Amino acid sequence: MASSKEMLWRTRLWLRPRRPPTAGVPAKNLGLRKAHSGVSTPGSTSPGALNIFDRDLKRKQKNWAARQPEPMKFDYLKEEVGSRIADRVYDIARDFPLALNVGCGRGYIAQHLNKIHYVLKPDGVFIGSMFGGDTLYELRCSLQLAETEREGGFSPHVSPFTAVNDLGHLLGKAGFNTLTVDTDEIQVNYPGMFELMEDLQGMGESNCAWNRKALLHRDTMLAAAAVYGEMYRNEDGSVPATYQIYYMIGWKYHDSQARPAERGSATMSFGELGKINNLTSLRKKSK
Repeated sequence: MASSKEMLWRTRLWLRPRRPPTAGVPAKNLGLRKAHSGVSTPGSTSPGALNIFDRDLKRKQKNWAARQPEPMKFDYLKEEVGSRIADRVYDIARDFPLALNVGCGRGYIAQHLNKIHYVLKPDGVFIGSMFGGDTLYELRCSLQLAETEREGGFSPHVSPFTAVNDLGHLLGKAGFNTLTVDTDEIQVNYPGMFELMEDLQGMGESNCAWNRKALLHRDTMLAAAAVYGEMYRNEDGSVPATYQIYYMIGWKYHDSQARPAERGSATMSFGELGKINNLTSLRKKSK
């Protein structure tokens, strides 16, 4: 698995690219912002699956974000991730006459992967991305510490994310092969915690888990902002927010693709390979 760590500045017009020719975040989106348990539901498309998100609430959050006067100013993260996906497309030494942009999903990852695999032609490739488990760890830690200190316990205030080891299983179960999963970390700097939360709301990415707490007390929020600044503040006074991004690539089977040999078809054991290494070492010493 490859890993890299980048920084996007919401308070400065500066971006260090991961690798050329990845496009940077447009400067118009980087200006200084002005200072803000799972249960199964009747509408679930998978009766046997655990549904941890209130999908009606998520739809309302997305609709509210889309109705804002300038919704595009919150697209800086989506545009950066999109450019990195395009970078991975260029890494594939193949020409595809037709491509389909399926857009952003709203959960039900397994079902969507099944549909994508169904519409792909044989030897077609799927490239996607999603938030990883370490996303917004600074915000989660600050809220947990502040809520524990002020209220004697804490509730999750950031939606849970998929673990990287689950992605391979989901892709394989959907029928994809020759899988690749890698991760990036994009770090965005904000004037403060409240500006970060305002941007998350503008993206339509507020928490929608069923076990969320409906309200945080004002004192707890102020304490969390203080903890955030004390633990993570940059030298220029801004605070970082880390977005971990998982990138996944999977192919639809075709007879022309390379595939592993059948079990038991090997003509040499690992023990014999060890003997070859020993013989090679002896020959080198004799010379």
